[in-house]
Amino acid sequence: MASQGTKRKRKSSDSSIELPPELTIMLKAKQIMKSVTDNLVHTNEDIISKINKMNNVSRKKETIGVFGKSGAGKSSLLSVVMGKNDLLPSGCYGACTAIVTQVEANLTDSNYIAEIELFSIQDWEKELKDLITDLSEVRTGEVSEEDRNEDLLDIAAEKITALYGADADKKKFEELKNDDKFAGIENVLSFNTQDNIKTITKSDVSEFANDVAPYILHSHSSPGGWYWPRVKSVTIKIPDCQELLEHIVLIDLPGTGDCNTTRDDLWKSNLNKCSSAWIVSDISRAITEKEPWGILKHCVEELGPGGECKSINYICTKTDDINPPAYIRSERLTIDHNSKDKDQKKVCILHRNEHAKKRLKEKFENSEIKKRFNNVFLQEFTVSSSAFIDSSLKLEPIETEIPNLQDDLRTLNKNINRELTNDYVNEAKGVVSLIQSVQLDKDKKTAETKVSIRKTFEDNLMKALNELDNGFETIYNDLEQCLSKGVAESVQLCVVKTEAMILPKKDRRGFHKTLQALCKNQGCFTPRKMNTVLDLNQTLVNPLLESIDEEFNWIFPVVGKTGKSLQEQIDKFSIILNDSDCPGSYTCYIQNFIKNEETTLKALLNNEIVAKKKEIHSSMKKTIKSEMASCYDKAAKINGTDSMVKRQAMLMTTIGLIKQDMFEKAKNEMLKKINDLKLYTKDYLESGLKKSMEMSLSKNRKIICKDFSKEFEQLESLSEQLSDLGHQAKKSKETAQFKEDAH
Repeated sequence: MASQGTKRKRKSSDSSIELPPELTIMLKAKQIMKSVTDNLVHTNEDIISKINKMNNVSRKKETIGVFGKSGAGKSSLLSVVMGKNDLLPSGCYGACTAIVTQVEANLTDSNYIAEIELFSIQDWEKELKDLITDLSEVRTGEVSEEDRNEDLLDIAAEKITALYGADADKKKFEELKNDDKFAGIENVLSFNTQDNIKTITKSDVSEFANDVAPYILHSHSSPGGWYWPRVKSVTIKIPDCQELLEHIVLIDLPGTGDCNTTRDDLWKSNLNKCSSAWIVSDISRAITEKEPWGILKHCVEELGPGGECKSINYICTKTDDINPPAYIRSERLTIDHNSKDKDQKKVCILHRNEHAKKRLKEKFENSEIKKRFNNVFLQEFTVSSSAFIDSSLKLEPIETEIPNLQDDLRTLNKNINRELTNDYVNEAKGVVSLIQSVQLDKDKKTAETKVSIRKTFEDNLMKALNELDNGFETIYNDLEQCLSKGVAESVQLCVVKTEAMILPKKDRRGFHKTLQALCKNQGCFTPRKMNTVLDLNQTLVNPLLESIDEEFNWIFPVVGKTGKSLQEQIDKFSIILNDSDCPGSYTCYIQNFIKNEETTLKALLNNEIVAKKKEIHSSMKKTIKSEMASCYDKAAKINGTDSMVKRQAMLMTTIGLIKQDMFEKAKNEMLKKINDLKLYTKDYLESGLKKSMEMSLSKNRKIICKDFSKEFEQLESLSEQLSDLGHQAKKSKETAQFKEDAH
């Protein structure tokens, strides 16, 4: 079944097909610039370079992280949203596989493509030896029943049997390696691979799904021949999804739960790329289930203060899975019992949907998670993939809310296209302004005017840099005060907090292996249930992070701006001349060029600052992890009698000895990165604007071309049209939000 509204609008060259307004404006701007380029007879390298750069502009795609436990209906949801039933095999999004799966549009042809990144044979053999050792210790009695971690043992057995078949988990490493299956599997995984990437390309969706399934699907019923244990990540590219995914990537980020450091690092590295999060949960357990909220709690640092998540969608699935008579009784609904079964079911579904949304919103607004996601709102969806496909279930498509999710993606794509078009039009205006300014450099009076303008620009630049420097000094001093308090609190609390984590008073069964896995994984253990993550590094750094939490959110807000935000200070940074310093059309072209250059530089810089903000926020935890690294390594290698007690003692003793120095180093590392950011920001703006001034204000430029004042006016008109489109989109969003809030 083809999804509603997912076909490409540009699939045909038929002129009757209406193009989106953003694309129409982009095409007109490109036609104008082609005319300009065609009429340039002799020009300079700067202008040619800027024109080439305009035509090769690229933008990082928006990333939406998709979270949820196995069985929540994620694969069905994503398949239906993409308009491709059963594209993703049911079960392939199970959290137990720990595979990062990326879904994006194939914009080049009509094939379905899977790019499967594999662990090297060397890395897999190392992991396989560890898995076999864990299982062997249980069989030989080296690990007592009380010390067993069944979760880890289950994962070890699942990985081995998934690849090599039933009873493979009972064999030694040498036996497995000499088995014919081992060589056969390595032959399959090494065939047609480059840089450990295996590519599958199919034109038929069913064939594609069948071929990809062994690499992402975990089957309990038929062991052997499932390759997911050797898979690091999978990228799936879908055709005919341009309208939904042209500028968007959907990344499934299941919990790892197997203490594989590479997978864990891959999981975390993708987390802070997410500009939005989809939390997927079965509606019957959406309110009470701990795991979805555990995901948010566990990811709050990487998504919120240490990331760029601007919105959270809580998606309740399987809304059509309901027993109407039981629901009517439990909710004491007044309903016509003589109505048809389908009508009763629809009433119950819609009633439960509204009830679930209300409770989810209340739970989020009253949670600690809300405080950490500064200015980020939760939007609730109650969806039925089955009812969207099967009209016999009597739900209108809009009542399944699948179209709402599609509209979310569609709107995001439109906004990005509008931003890209706006960037192109502004760049075009800048180039035309540069051409106009340099070709008018013909007489002594012009040269004298250039000297005067340059002096004013340079004075304004020094003034703006000083103001920026003062702003950074305030940021630095405020953070230093907060961090000093955080260090004192961390020193006081770290031993108690560590003791609470590594000396549990309850549920000690299997903790021996849990603690060993935590040390082996450099301080973090992620079991299958995300609400029970153990992260000693995070526990140690939390008082430091809490000490700067409010201040950090003021300086680097994820959504919007604050009077104290660095982005606002950069937005205020300007060297643009006053009207009195900009007489005549000639200098106005210089002004327009510099203004565009300044706007472009600040936009690029703000994107850089988002990335550097993540480094700054994560720097203290990385410092603590580094300071504890040798202790973790030594503790992980402890074996024999009382190994758990010795491991615990080593951790406690080490933290007690290095705590003051460790937290001071963490504090100083963050402050150093803030200072580095100041130097980078000032240098970026200063060098960029000086180069722009040199382009438009240097002498002896030779250019022969016609006057492009008419083209400049046409670009100005396109810029105004884009501005109107932006205002309309903003107004529509505000109206929709008002209706949602009122409802």
